[in-house]
Amino acid sequence: MNGRSEVVATYLVESYLPLEDAAEVIAGEQSTGTFVAVARETAQLRERFAARVVAVEELPPTDHSDLPGVIRPSGARRRSGRVRIAFGLENFGPSLPNLLAAVAGNLFELRQVAGIRLLDLDLPSEFAARYPGPRFGVRGTRGLLRRPGGVLLGTIVKPSIGLPVEELRLVVRELAEAGIDFIKDDELMGNPAHSPLADRVAVVTEELDKVAARTGRRPMYAFNITDDLDRMAANHDLVRAAGGTCVMVCVNLVGLAGLAWLRERCELPIHGHRAMTGVFTRAPGLGIDFVAWSKLARLAGADHLHTNGLSNKFYETDEEVVRSIAAVRQPLFGGYSTLPVLSSGQWPGLAPETYRRAATTDLLVLAGGGIHGHPDGPAAGVQAMRTAWTCAVEGKDLDAAAHTEPALRRALETFGPRRA
Repeated sequence: MNGRSEVVATYLVESYLPLEDAAEVIAGEQSTGTFVAVARETAQLRERFAARVVAVEELPPTDHSDLPGVIRPSGARRRSGRVRIAFGLENFGPSLPNLLAAVAGNLFELRQVAGIRLLDLDLPSEFAARYPGPRFGVRGTRGLLRRPGGVLLGTIVKPSIGLPVEELRLVVRELAEAGIDFIKDDELMGNPAHSPLADRVAVVTEELDKVAARTGRRPMYAFNITDDLDRMAANHDLVRAAGGTCVMVCVNLVGLAGLAWLRERCELPIHGHRAMTGVFTRAPGLGIDFVAWSKLARLAGADHLHTNGLSNKFYETDEEVVRSIAAVRQPLFGGYSTLPVLSSGQWPGLAPETYRRAATTDLLVLAGGGIHGHPDGPAAGVQAMRTAWTCAVEGKDLDAAAHTEPALRRALETFGPRRA
């Protein structure tokens, strides 16, 4: 290492070349090298700035499809392996955009690789000094909600778009009076002419204040402030001035630099939505794994981060979801506590298995259709979710509880069958 501070990136690399050769191509392309030797790439320069291959571990072959344009010598067999490459921090400094240029830049386009996926990143302490991470995280969110323990339950406004503002008022009132912890805008709801953000903020905060005065409970509402940077700052200020307690941004749409920029100015928890993450994560032989992506989002300041949920309506398996939850909960630089957010097809019957596999109550579980689609209305949907999670944590049987809890019984009848 020559004493230099380094980022170590771990990749799944697939190639028809020897893996050691493919790894050297990646290291060269992403640091000092190019496709031919050049006069000023001296031994001294390479010693100081060249990325270096730390380890190559061959793995069993996969069934992943080849990337277009891959070099495939006649008779060569496809190899698969885990490759670790160290990049000197001096090359780019503790900067998330420039880090990505090195560890996830042109390497996806190299013809020498039949597949390549960034699996994980080991980051030096300089990044902790530059990026303070979540301002609120798990503890701060619980403090604002006055919920020191237990799973936090929430929902998304449905329908996602098109709802008149005065109907939004009724939805928020019913959910808040039912004792929900968290409500959020859908990621599709920005600042449209039919429902301007300013109008939503005024109506929602007014209604939440009224409910709080009657019940003593005030759920957190995450307003989607995703926009261009100048407008995003104004959107945040609008929410804060009205007494709002949370803002939401789509991490990939504003970018890591945009999220970090907001974090520096933000006085509210940032609910990090993962919209468009499938571009990076869905193809198993290409892109950026959720483990690596979530580290970067946490560094940039996401207080909450979507992980998907069990039995979701999207592509991820339960094993992948559990791994994502664990990744968000894994300490980073001894802290950076971000709240995992479970969503997509969630309903009361999933509570026991989710609790068993996640092994924590530090979760924000969002049920959209699972609450709004309850046959007796959203308030019954909230009650069914609360009862189901109480049963899960206390080790009680849902079916037995359903005999005395009509809201839960109706949910099980409507959304079942329940997974064991």
